[in-house]
Amino acid sequence: MKILIVTQYFWPENFKINDVAKGLVAKGHNVSVLTGMPNYPKGKIFEGYSFPKNKKEYYDGITIYRSPLIPRGHGSGVRLFLNYFSLALSASIRVLFVKNIFDKILVYEVSPVTIGIPAIIAKYRFKAPIFFWVQDLWPESVVAAGGITNKFMINLISKLTRFIYQHCEKILVQSKAFIPYILNQNVSNSKIIYLPNSTESFYNKVDVKNKFKKLMPKEGPILMFAGNIGEAQGFNTMIKSASYLNDSGFKVNWVILGDGRQRELIEKKINDLGLQKVFFFLGSYPSEEMPNFFACADALLVTLKKNLIFSMTIPNKIQSYMACSKPIIASIDGEGGRVILEAKCGLVSPSEDYISFSKSIIDFLKLEADEKELMGKNARLYFEKEFDREKQTNSIINIFKGIKNN
Repeated sequence: MKILIVTQYFWPENFKINDVAKGLVAKGHNVSVLTGMPNYPKGKIFEGYSFPKNKKEYYDGITIYRSPLIPRGHGSGVRLFLNYFSLALSASIRVLFVKNIFDKILVYEVSPVTIGIPAIIAKYRFKAPIFFWVQDLWPESVVAAGGITNKFMINLISKLTRFIYQHCEKILVQSKAFIPYILNQNVSNSKIIYLPNSTESFYNKVDVKNKFKKLMPKEGPILMFAGNIGEAQGFNTMIKSASYLNDSGFKVNWVILGDGRQRELIEKKINDLGLQKVFFFLGSYPSEEMPNFFACADALLVTLKKNLIFSMTIPNKIQSYMACSKPIIASIDGEGGRVILEAKCGLVSPSEDYISFSKSIIDFLKLEADEKELMGKNARLYFEKEFDREKQTNSIINIFKGIKNN
């Protein structure tokens, strides 16, 4: 099959769709990607990139068609709105000049839903069906994350979301909790398919390497968070928990991997509270190195703000953590917490409940080594059963085969 993936983000930006595309190529399919200039997460066009110089490039057997956009900046308000709609417009024009034909169109909607607009243009140009993979519910998720607050824009995006869904042959959802919401958008149940996320094949259990161990705190248990440092991640829960544990006499090291628009604010708050000796911000590293970092941790952390929309999602980091056979301590509601408890691979407390989160950490620290090891084994077993990468790729192909072209 000739597959066109339409996505706001793609390599060298670090998103799961990069691996999905490579998985489809490995199965013998011809894959192209329609996307923008890379600018996530720092909000600036990556060094060395410009349009039209990089309007077409190649990555691991994938043809990439890039369109100009307004960078996302600090990722809020009008600037974020302009970022989304500038790519929607430019990619809609760009796809008219792509000298290729496609059988299937896969939209990866991690954010924003506006990326569905150029996909609809592509649908009618190539007479190919759209498979719209919902990673975030719009506009609710961006509102919950503090990205857009203007009521006019929220109403506009709500209407646009319904319009886009109506033009898709299938709506794929990464969480079963999304299904009732999608049904309320006048989408028939027969159009909706549950397709959970997986993670890259290099996420596996590895031995601790000295190169990475040297970067870690020398004494005390290590709790590690990896991912975006943003509004949605609920970092205040970790900060309050760190303070609570310190006051309770528990020495815990909080190692943070990643970056994001809230990092400076979070670090300032930590310094103001005198917690800088227990927090270690290591910055961003290639995804391929994450298993080596995870191996150095006693447990891996997931936190989210308390919000109905966030409770419906399964954060992508959960699959990555599980694949590496590590125990998980989480402060999340809903689907993500359900998965961890069902897998018996960690401890879960309600979102933003820092006391319960702290008590989970204390309970974990009191476990015997073999009990912690069992949590890690359970994590990997559940990953292989529910989120295996090979199964996901085969599922996508079978879904494609089930819909004929126009």
